[in-house]
Amino acid sequence: MTTVETRPGAELLGMPSTTPPLNVPAPPKVGRLVDQFERGLDAPICLTWELTYACNLACVHCLSSSGKRDPRELSTEQCKAIIDELQRMQVFYVNIGGGEPTVRPDFWELVDYATDHQVGVKFSTNGLRITPEVAERLAASDYVDVQISLDGATAEVNDAVRGPGSFDMAVRALENLRDAGFGDAKISVVMTRHNVSQLDEFKALADRYGATLRITRLRPSGRGADVWDDLHPLPEQQKELYDWLVAHGDRVLTGDSFFHLSAFSEGGGSGLPGLNLCGAGRVVCLIDPVGDVYACPFAIHENFLAGNITTDGGFQEIWQRSELFTELREPQSAGACASCNFYDSCRGGCMAAKFFTGLPLDGPDPECVQGYGEALLAGERSKPSANKDHSRGVPLTLMTRPPSRDCDENPLAGFMPTTASGCSSC
Repeated sequence: MTTVETRPGAELLGMPSTTPPLNVPAPPKVGRLVDQFERGLDAPICLTWELTYACNLACVHCLSSSGKRDPRELSTEQCKAIIDELQRMQVFYVNIGGGEPTVRPDFWELVDYATDHQVGVKFSTNGLRITPEVAERLAASDYVDVQISLDGATAEVNDAVRGPGSFDMAVRALENLRDAGFGDAKISVVMTRHNVSQLDEFKALADRYGATLRITRLRPSGRGADVWDDLHPLPEQQKELYDWLVAHGDRVLTGDSFFHLSAFSEGGGSGLPGLNLCGAGRVVCLIDPVGDVYACPFAIHENFLAGNITTDGGFQEIWQRSELFTELREPQSAGACASCNFYDSCRGGCMAAKFFTGLPLDGPDPECVQGYGEALLAGERSKPSANKDHSRGVPLTLMTRPPSRDCDENPLAGFMPTTASGCSSC
């Protein structure tokens, strides 16, 4: 006898109360979203693109050791060709950073070109060029998002990391954006042991300027490797941060950078929103100013270099077929974390954090909230040296690297004809 299925309440919607049997196979189960992402996508959901290493600041924790430009930077036309390729791949948006990306003379030209080609732009800036006029221009665009970097809710805390005057510069930018009617700017904060206690103040600051707070994790890469031991949040602060995110996470962005904290949750389930997955080479990657493609924005090192856009067939070829990305999309071993009840929550933590602290990639995160990383940090380990350093050597409190040449003090060297403050060899 043929049976039919009754659909409760269907009559109220003007629909038949029964459905005939279907002689077609049921659609395959898709499975968890995180499992789909782990195998990689045909195109990244978003990618980070550092347009220049030139910067007017020299933040002590800078991931890319920015300061002076690289004379091999991609030209305007090369950048536009990359945007064309991203459009063909249907990449939804790019996160543009640096350095300070707005110091590139063609920055606004590239932003307009991207949005004209259906590639949205989110760019990070210290606020240097966000004048009232620029703020009005940004407010008129529907496809550009602005992220202002601040690492302290007060000048005292912020300027110790980002340099004197940087707090006031960022606040002026936020004021200009608010006054121009720009909707929903972002305030981007790298969490350190000196600003975890300011989370409520950061949220209040964002509310004051009609902005959204975005907090990210301090990674021990670039210049951050020099100061990580002194700046990364202490274990008790990690719990404070987790509890705050559980309470306020629905109104705060994190970029999925705190998935290592998910092991605080009872029963191993995640109490934080997000994928809780390392997306390196799977859903995200980085293009640097000279066209090198890295698996992760936090791992600018030759070990995570997948290829160069100008010499290895373009971005799509690298993303879809490079040996490194193919390897990262294979099932990863849980290694030493296999027996931990919380592995499904934190997935072993951040690849870049492990690599730059000299820990095995198949071991626990250095900030493992169950304490497994602390013993490894206390033991013998070999930390890799940075293979790229664009520092200008500004002598901030926590910096250790001196300037290599006098002309390195000018972050705009090479963008203009040689002057008394510039150097044609930079």
